[in-house]
Amino acid sequence: MRLFLVLATAFISFFSHANDNWSDIEKQAKGQTVYFNAWAGADNINAYIRWAGEQVKQRYGVELEHVKITDTANVVSRILAEKVSGRTNGGSVDLVWVNGENFRALKEAKLLYGPFSQYLPNLALTDANNPALLYDFTIPVEGYESPWGGAQLTFYYDGARIKQAPASMQALLEYLQQSPGLFSYPAPPSFYGTTFVKQALFETIDDTEQLYQPVNKQTFDKVTSKLWAYLEQLHPLMWRRGQSFPSGSGQMQQLLNDGELSIAFSFNPNDPAAAIEQGLLPDSVRSYVHQVGTVGNTHFLAIPFNSDASAGAMVVANFLLSPEAQARKADLTYWGDPSVLALAKLSEEQQQFFAGQQNQASLSAEDRAKVLGEPHATWVALLEAEWLRRYSR
Repeated sequence: MRLFLVLATAFISFFSHANDNWSDIEKQAKGQTVYFNAWAGADNINAYIRWAGEQVKQRYGVELEHVKITDTANVVSRILAEKVSGRTNGGSVDLVWVNGENFRALKEAKLLYGPFSQYLPNLALTDANNPALLYDFTIPVEGYESPWGGAQLTFYYDGARIKQAPASMQALLEYLQQSPGLFSYPAPPSFYGTTFVKQALFETIDDTEQLYQPVNKQTFDKVTSKLWAYLEQLHPLMWRRGQSFPSGSGQMQQLLNDGELSIAFSFNPNDPAAAIEQGLLPDSVRSYVHQVGTVGNTHFLAIPFNSDASAGAMVVANFLLSPEAQARKADLTYWGDPSVLALAKLSEEQQQFFAGQQNQASLSAEDRAKVLGEPHATWVALLEAEWLRRYSR
């Protein structure tokens, strides 16, 4: 609690000086090219980044180049290699979409520029007391990341095929015992697969508090034993009897639309609602979370230590925090990624940007409040390694 108060106070103190320097930052940014390394696995996300690039070029004279990646860990390795080789200026990455284990790796290796986010004027439109913006997988952000969007593990089902959603891991198992083959999840280290495994761990471990501490390698096998026992029961009942796994959220969505699955999930609470708007899912689809809640986090933007376009990167990050950009991102017809802004801090006109952004498949406010904080970042590697040891073929 004490660290939380210190970080929140620092946020307010730093921001009081932000506007003094911002005009200078915008001047430095003009004419810079920002190489933005971001996951490119969805057409709507790519289209949104193109739109953002058009906007920052028109408004601030900044060129935004989307460097399309499939795995942020590869970007971390590249930045580290540049540091080892002595490339302290003119790095290949100016801005990176990041969170969790990758943020921890960058921060611990001192590969980040900053702190910088407290100088972004639009950061004042977020909630300075929100722990989800101050910590990333329990790692203090301390100004080295700028928040970009919210996320929460969200299950969805076809209401034309299921009368009541199985709102727990145990209920999911019982449903598949009666209706085998109608659920699956991507294989870790796919982000979606790892997230599902973390959710199963939350619902099977005896003491969830230990998940918020660095993993104890000596007791890992004991504390995760119920997780593996659960998956041993689940896998034979899944799609293709657990012998193969969907490639990602897109394939799960397609399998549900085709009737091969009755239940799927995403890490974006608005994905099912957006898919209905885009004609990718039937109107009968509904979203839900488990009774105990589901894993959620904030995803961020960070600037590497050796960027020579840090001013341009800050201008881009600030624009992406603007009500206009956040509302377009949250719009179901564009991306549907939840905003990180505190709506109470916006003007009435700005709040109108966010009006009418829900449909019948949107999560209720009650479900959106059922968020389980991410485990400490150190859990990811051990969970993935053990899953692969047991189930990879």
